[in-house]
Amino acid sequence: MLQFRMALNCGILGLPNVGKSTIFSALCSVPAEAANYPFSTVKANVGTINVPDVRLDKLSAIFMPDRTIPATVEFVDIAGLVKGASRGEGLGNQFLSHIRDASVYAHVVRCFENADVVHVSDKLDPASDIETIDIELALADMQTAAKRRERAEKNLKNQAEKKSAEFVISILDKIGPALENAQPIRSLGLSDEEKAAIYDCHFITAKPQLYVCNVDEAGIKSGNAWTEAVKKRAQSEGTEAVCICGKFESDLCGIENPEEKKAFLEDLGLEETGLSALIHSAYKLLGLRTFFTSGKDECRAWTIRAGDTAPKAAGVIHTDFEKGFIKAEVYTCEDIFNYGTEAKIKEAGRYRLEGRDYVVQDGDVIFFKFNV
Repeated sequence: MLQFRMALNCGILGLPNVGKSTIFSALCSVPAEAANYPFSTVKANVGTINVPDVRLDKLSAIFMPDRTIPATVEFVDIAGLVKGASRGEGLGNQFLSHIRDASVYAHVVRCFENADVVHVSDKLDPASDIETIDIELALADMQTAAKRRERAEKNLKNQAEKKSAEFVISILDKIGPALENAQPIRSLGLSDEEKAAIYDCHFITAKPQLYVCNVDEAGIKSGNAWTEAVKKRAQSEGTEAVCICGKFESDLCGIENPEEKKAFLEDLGLEETGLSALIHSAYKLLGLRTFFTSGKDECRAWTIRAGDTAPKAAGVIHTDFEKGFIKAEVYTCEDIFNYGTEAKIKEAGRYRLEGRDYVVQDGDVIFFKFNV
């Protein structure tokens, strides 16, 4: 049976030597060259990992299914970008296409001191590092905008295309001044109609961005002055900032026993790994939600967008489910955790039948009825 999954694709970018490849390797358990010199990443590394979700673990413990299938997220480690990357400086320019393909990108910012790890600018200044990347991404988008304007202006001569071309040009007129000031397109509050009109441009700065503060072990829990500055900036931009210690995540990755891993986190006073924090932030930023299907055959996590109705959620599993949707039998994760069985959920009056207009909630457990 053909199935469709909504995949989260996260690009990891930043200056050279900020720890992107170390973090990528730790998160994905995929080897990526990490060295103490710029441009050790000469090609984009790709890794797909399971999304940690304690709710899915609990559901599996209750239903004891033949298989448990979590949602997945794909990380793409992109070569370090430097000043002038949009003009071909360094190796980063050739990888801008990988950023364009990502759903969201994580901007890794170095927030630790280490004399043995060189900084591309010979000084530790997160604000300056962020500005360098912002400028290069804006310059890359300016090039894209210029090409799109050229195409739109040609379409002005075609009566059938004139109206849509004029609309595109009006949007580009709004975008241009912002990019010239290194202001990202996502900050302009474009309407859904405007976004759709320029979707084919795949503007990088139109994509959601979150910050990843790469810290040393001393900064994992409490952070430092640099992380506070990055978090303050993230808040002003309406986005997220998480702290990750690449070395710690690498050590944690090497622990296979779940209980030992849990104890390792507790020793540092942490509730979740940097991986979990990053994924949860990305989900929040993109407005993604998770629902579950559970039974003896399998327990599975499915990813949808906030506001999706029951038929739309059914279509994530299979298009036939959406086409022939009849109803959805629904209860929440908390219901099954509290009552223990579906029979007891029904006895408590918590088992619901929902129709086509039902908006699926994060943590719903659903059984779809359909007819094709």
